[in-house]
Amino acid sequence: MSENSKVTIQNLLTVKSIVTILLSGVFSYLAIVGRITGEQFLTIFTVVIGFYFGTQIKKLNDKGDNDNE
Repeated sequence: MSENSKVTIQNLLTVKSIVTILLSGVFSYLAIVGRITGEQFLTIFTVVIGFYFGTQIKKLNDKGDNDNE
């Protein structure tokens, strides 16, 4: 396994990533079985994914700022 693959797997196993994946699965299941509406699913999913990617971008920006010093 290449180093790049190992880093990718390690990044996926962070708590934030695991929570995002689990929440996505749970809310997808609830939408499929009809416990929540598609509109509710979309709202929840947008917030979860937006938070996840927002924190990822912030981490990359912070890392870039530290490299420039």
